[in-house]
Amino acid sequence: MASQNIAIIGTYLGSYILAVVGIHFIVKGILKRYPLPEPTSKCGLKGAGAMIGFLGRIFVLTLVLTGQYASITLIFTGKSIARFEELKKREFAEYYLIGTFSSILFSMFVGILTKRLLYVIDC
Repeated sequence: MASQNIAIIGTYLGSYILAVVGIHFIVKGILKRYPLPEPTSKCGLKGAGAMIGFLGRIFVLTLVLTGQYASITLIFTGKSIARFEELKKREFAEYYLIGTFSSILFSMFVGILTKRLLYVIDC
Protein backbone atom coordinates (compact mmCIF):
# COMPACT_ATOMS: atom_id res chain seq x y z
CA MET A 1 0.00 0.00 0.00
CA ALA A 2 2.79 2.45 0.92
CA SER A 3 4.75 1.58 -2.21
CA GLN A 4 1.60 2.14 -4.29
CA ASN A 5 1.15 5.59 -2.71
CA ILE A 6 4.77 6.42 -3.44
CA ALA A 7 4.30 5.30 -7.05
CA ILE A 8 1.20 7.50 -7.38
CA ILE A 9 2.95 10.55 -5.89
CA GLY A 10 5.99 9.93 -8.08
CA THR A 11 3.80 9.67 -11.17
CA TYR A 12 2.10 12.97 -10.41
CA LEU A 13 5.38 14.69 -9.60
CA GLY A 14 7.09 13.32 -12.70
CA SER A 15 4.17 14.39 -14.87
CA TYR A 16 4.26 17.97 -13.62
CA ILE A 17 8.03 18.17 -14.05
CA LEU A 18 7.74 16.79 -17.59
CA ALA A 19 4.88 19.18 -18.42
CA VAL A 20 6.66 22.26 -17.08
CA VAL A 21 10.30 21.64 -17.97
CA GLY A 22 10.33 19.01 -20.70
CA ILE A 23 7.59 20.52 -22.81
CA HIS A 24 9.18 23.98 -22.41
CA PHE A 25 12.18 22.76 -24.40
CA ILE A 26 10.00 21.00 -26.97
CA VAL A 27 7.92 24.12 -27.61
CA LYS A 28 11.04 26.29 -27.64
CA GLY A 29 12.56 23.97 -30.26
CA ILE A 30 9.43 24.09 -32.39
CA LEU A 31 9.28 27.90 -32.23
CA LYS A 32 12.94 28.19 -33.30
CA ARG A 33 11.82 26.90 -36.69
CA TYR A 34 9.44 29.88 -36.97
CA PRO A 35 11.30 32.94 -35.68
CA LEU A 36 9.59 36.31 -35.72
CA PRO A 37 11.36 38.88 -37.93
CA GLU A 38 11.46 41.38 -35.07
CA PRO A 39 10.63 41.32 -31.38
CA THR A 40 6.95 42.04 -30.83
CA SER A 41 7.51 44.14 -27.75
CA LYS A 42 10.53 45.65 -26.09
CA CYS A 43 8.47 46.63 -23.05
CA GLY A 44 7.43 43.15 -21.89
CA LEU A 45 8.66 41.58 -18.69
CA LYS A 46 11.81 39.52 -19.15
CA GLY A 47 10.96 35.80 -18.98
CA ALA A 48 7.22 36.43 -18.72
CA GLY A 49 6.42 34.38 -21.82
CA ALA A 50 8.19 31.33 -20.41
CA MET A 51 6.45 31.75 -17.05
CA ILE A 52 3.06 32.06 -18.78
CA GLY A 53 3.86 28.84 -20.63
CA PHE A 54 4.86 27.06 -17.40
CA LEU A 55 1.66 28.14 -15.66
CA GLY A 56 -0.47 27.29 -18.69
CA ARG A 57 0.95 23.76 -18.85
CA ILE A 58 0.34 23.28 -15.10
CA PHE A 59 -3.27 24.35 -15.60
CA VAL A 60 -3.75 22.12 -18.66
CA LEU A 61 -2.24 19.10 -16.93
CA THR A 62 -4.35 19.65 -13.82
CA LEU A 63 -7.50 20.06 -15.90
CA VAL A 64 -6.80 16.86 -17.84
CA LEU A 65 -6.09 14.93 -14.64
CA THR A 66 -9.38 16.11 -13.16
CA GLY A 67 -11.32 15.42 -16.37
CA GLN A 68 -12.13 19.07 -17.05
CA TYR A 69 -11.17 19.09 -20.73
CA ALA A 70 -13.60 21.84 -21.72
CA SER A 71 -12.00 24.21 -19.21
CA ILE A 72 -8.76 24.15 -21.22
CA THR A 73 -10.45 26.64 -23.54
CA LEU A 74 -10.29 29.22 -20.73
CA ILE A 75 -6.49 29.17 -20.87
CA PHE A 76 -6.48 29.72 -24.62
CA THR A 77 -9.10 32.47 -24.29
CA GLY A 78 -7.19 34.29 -21.57
CA LYS A 79 -3.96 34.22 -23.54
CA SER A 80 -5.75 35.42 -26.66
CA ILE A 81 -7.37 38.34 -24.86
CA ALA A 82 -4.00 39.41 -23.48
CA ARG A 83 -2.46 39.29 -26.97
CA PHE A 84 -5.44 40.65 -28.89
CA GLU A 85 -3.69 43.63 -30.52
CA GLU A 86 -0.60 41.63 -31.46
CA LEU A 87 -2.76 38.90 -33.03
CA LYS A 88 -3.72 41.34 -35.78
CA LYS A 89 -0.24 40.80 -37.25
CA ARG A 90 -0.35 37.57 -39.24
CA GLU A 91 3.23 36.48 -38.50
CA PHE A 92 2.78 36.95 -34.77
CA ALA A 93 -0.62 35.23 -34.84
CA GLU A 94 0.90 32.17 -36.52
CA TYR A 95 3.82 32.13 -34.09
CA TYR A 96 1.43 32.48 -31.14
CA LEU A 97 -0.83 29.69 -32.38
CA ILE A 98 2.06 27.31 -33.02
CA GLY A 99 3.43 27.90 -29.53
CA THR A 100 0.11 27.80 -27.73
CA PHE A 101 -1.29 24.78 -29.55
CA SER A 102 1.91 22.76 -29.19
CA SER A 103 2.11 23.61 -25.49
CA ILE A 104 -1.52 22.64 -24.86
CA LEU A 105 -1.29 19.52 -27.03
CA PHE A 106 1.84 18.14 -25.36
CA SER A 107 0.45 18.96 -21.90
CA MET A 108 -2.71 17.06 -22.75
CA PHE A 109 -0.63 14.08 -23.92
CA VAL A 110 1.24 14.09 -20.60
CA GLY A 111 -2.06 14.27 -18.72
CA ILE A 112 -3.61 11.41 -20.67
CA LEU A 113 -0.46 9.30 -20.25
CA THR A 114 -0.45 10.07 -16.53
CA LYS A 115 -4.07 8.96 -16.19
CA ARG A 116 -3.20 5.69 -17.95
CA LEU A 117 -0.20 5.12 -15.68
CA LEU A 118 -2.27 5.83 -12.59
CA TYR A 119 -4.87 3.34 -13.79
CA VAL A 120 -2.17 0.67 -14.18
CA ILE A 121 -0.74 1.46 -10.72
CA ASP A 122 -4.22 1.30 -9.16
CA CYS A 123 -4.96 -2.16 -10.61
